[in-house]
Amino acid sequence: MPQTPFDPSLFTDRRQIQRRQRLDRLARQVITLGGILVIGCVLAIIVLIARVALPLFLPPATELVREGAVSPEPGGGDVLLAGVDETMAHAYLLRADGAFLTFRLADGQETHRERLRHPGGDEAATVRLARADRPRQVVVLWSDGAISVLSLSLAPVGERPILAEAVWLLPGDGAGPAAVRAAAAGSVEEGLTVAVLRADNRILVHRRGVKTDLFGDQQEVLETAELAVESAAGAVTELVLSAGGEALYAGTAGGRLLHWPLDDLEDPRLQESAAAGPDRPITALALVLGSQSLAVGDGQGGLATWMPVPFGDAPGEGKRLQPIHRLSGHDGAVTRIIASERDKSLLSLDASGAVHLDHMTSERRLVRLDSQPGLSLWALAPRNNGLLGVAADGRYRLWTVEMPHPEVSWRTLFAPVWYEGYDRPAHAWQSSAANDDYEPKLGIVPLIFGTFKGTLYAMALAVPLALLGAVYISQFAGHRTRALVKPVVEVMASVPSVVLGFLAALWLAPLVEGSLVGVILATALLPAAFFLIMMLWRLAQRHGVASRARPGTEFLWVMPVIVAVVWLGIAAGPRLEAAWLGDFKLWLYEHLGVRYDQRNAVIIAFGLGFCVIPIIFSIAEDALSSIPGSLTAASLALGASRWQTVWKVILPSASPGIFAGLMIGLGRAVGETMVVLMATGNTAIMDLAPWNGMRTLAANIAVEVPEAPFGGTLYRVLFLCAVILFLLTFVINTTAELVRERLRRKYVRY
Repeated sequence: MPQTPFDPSLFTDRRQIQRRQRLDRLARQVITLGGILVIGCVLAIIVLIARVALPLFLPPATELVREGAVSPEPGGGDVLLAGVDETMAHAYLLRADGAFLTFRLADGQETHRERLRHPGGDEAATVRLARADRPRQVVVLWSDGAISVLSLSLAPVGERPILAEAVWLLPGDGAGPAAVRAAAAGSVEEGLTVAVLRADNRILVHRRGVKTDLFGDQQEVLETAELAVESAAGAVTELVLSAGGEALYAGTAGGRLLHWPLDDLEDPRLQESAAAGPDRPITALALVLGSQSLAVGDGQGGLATWMPVPFGDAPGEGKRLQPIHRLSGHDGAVTRIIASERDKSLLSLDASGAVHLDHMTSERRLVRLDSQPGLSLWALAPRNNGLLGVAADGRYRLWTVEMPHPEVSWRTLFAPVWYEGYDRPAHAWQSSAANDDYEPKLGIVPLIFGTFKGTLYAMALAVPLALLGAVYISQFAGHRTRALVKPVVEVMASVPSVVLGFLAALWLAPLVEGSLVGVILATALLPAAFFLIMMLWRLAQRHGVASRARPGTEFLWVMPVIVAVVWLGIAAGPRLEAAWLGDFKLWLYEHLGVRYDQRNAVIIAFGLGFCVIPIIFSIAEDALSSIPGSLTAASLALGASRWQTVWKVILPSASPGIFAGLMIGLGRAVGETMVVLMATGNTAIMDLAPWNGMRTLAANIAVEVPEAPFGGTLYRVLFLCAVILFLLTFVINTTAELVRERLRRKYVRY
């Protein structure tokens, strides 16, 4: 056997081999480092946004920071009322002798003292009862039945005293100290209303206001009305007036809640009598900030909020008192409820001395202080950051409270909540309002629903067009057509989404609204016209009429017909609407109860679909084109038609790539911001109707972030929305990868 001669060119220099090995190691290290950095950045992002959102769910914290006593005055009597200023540096007390004093909480040193003026000038009269149903307004009941209404000016800083000004004095009628059992007040700019509960279970309402006659002259007017309570309701135990004095609520020993509208004092009538339960006597009442909800405490320790709710859907059917929130109960009878002046929080006390601080909307128990011996009077700081407990002899304790986000809980974010003004529990998002006493509605479910709704309509339009287009271009169209169409579609992906949103909102939406019936008619005619064209084309092929058409150019014959059908539908729409329906949008509302919004899901389907189609088309077309030609040739050689080959061989083999394209397009639709921001109207409603808009998670973040105070509740909820959006895309991509890998293993033999 001849020996092969040595050929040095067959071997590579050792230095070149080592150099290539070094480059391979370096490339491997760079790629590994890049992958680690990408994973690290993704983890850092999720940690960052989760870290900002996490404080929403941290429990409130309390700490005892002050403890002392105000020096008692000989013969001054017990303390009847207490309060604290915004800085929690000063507090005030009202004693039974009528002395109103302020003191420093740091050392208990008095800073100011004055005596309240009695309505009749009786210097010997003492204060029998004093209560503040709302901040900065105190009703004082004197020993002879006289009533004073005080306005408090809470000075937040320095040594300035907290002044008490008598805004209305109601002299007693001489019936004795037991003639009046309770009183409540409500004021507006033009007047003030006082309700008095007498010992004989009658309620007298006095209103002082200013009326202007035809000549512009103003005069003070005093109106009085008497409200009779039926004996079956039981003895009235508590009453409270709304902030403006337009409604009066009363609770009875028989567990009844009574509601009188006081718009017209000439003929006030009992509007509603609701039953809290015969074994639950009403022991405490208070109106929550905004005077829409009534906090009710009973003799069994129950605490709930009630609200007037319409009887039915038709207007004018009246309202009924309905419990909307059940808060954490007490072990004993609730003796006092104090409403916050900042939000919907409620401070409640029971007979054992326990103190609860709850939030109405979230139904969270924020603070619980077990029995505090001797501390009979309590006050909530104006900023909800402190609790002051005062004993009758002047001893006091001050707690700081840290509860930055009391209105947020898992329930308010993801469950239906019965909000003020609603007739039933609902998912809602409304982060701000025109007034300061609104109830924040931070339900995320409408945003998640809107995200999926917009994605559903966009994918419903994009998936058929993109996949059918990819199948046609890769399997049926000629090389020239493919070389022209594919780059054009891929260029569509480079169009900025803000441009697409602009066109959808300012051009497409008015166009669709102006010819709505025509758009619906054209959409309905298109499938029928397409299938009719296909049948005619097959018939023409059988008879040789279409033999001159080059394979792959069929769309040139189909497109003019489709354009003609669309034009015919849009042109015939207004005539059809005028002949049969009149105004179609009005017909939709009257017969189907659907309101037409100009920026709706149909507009989103076109705008967002335009963003998704290039992605799905490009990936699907690449997957279809990468199938080996031997598979196609083998199928055709066995007698299968071109379409049978595509359906039975090409599509299953390319399914991993097609599915990956669908999932990438889905992820793009879920996370898209500008198109849905500009073309949806951003209404956070839960309705699948195509004529309504929606608000998505991404658009909500873009809309709300500029107005969200740093570190506030809205700010952190928006970061929670970002976490949810991140998790949605993560789940979608992970699921897509698992399914794609399974499909790849299934069809890898091809």
